[in-house]
Amino acid sequence: MIWKVIVIFTAGLYQWDEMMQGSTTPGEQGICPTGWHIPTDGEWTALTTFLGGESVAGGKMKEAGYAHWAAPNTGATNSSGFTALPGGYRYSNGNFSNLTLTAGFWSSSQYGASNTWARYLNCNVENVYRDYFTKPYGFSGRCVQD
Repeated sequence: MIWKVIVIFTAGLYQWDEMMQGSTTPGEQGICPTGWHIPTDGEWTALTTFLGGESVAGGKMKEAGYAHWAAPNTGATNSSGFTALPGGYRYSNGNFSNLTLTAGFWSSSQYGASNTWARYLNCNVENVYRDYFTKPYGFSGRCVQD
């Protein structure tokens, strides 16, 4: 599986409800342009599996070098062409953190009523982490072509 990905909102950090434009349907268009959607948790899993698993996929997804990522940017090759850039995250209280250390991406799949699945990358490992976060957190996102 190869994603055709458009970077629509990596520069901003969005709360989940804002990104989804009020919908709770996995795979919804949300703020993506027509013909594109916010990836589901399953689509994120398919991508990381295709890239060799969570323990190495992050390095293949991160932009190489230190123009945007803090050192050591472990394993970063961007061999997938995903070009993940760090944007950090925004806590639900409005504080920002890890702006050059972490890239967090929402999925369109909920985990219960108040949480949502996300993926995040870190500068000091080549892993992709899967975890759930409360919807008021702020993360970046990607759009995937339908």
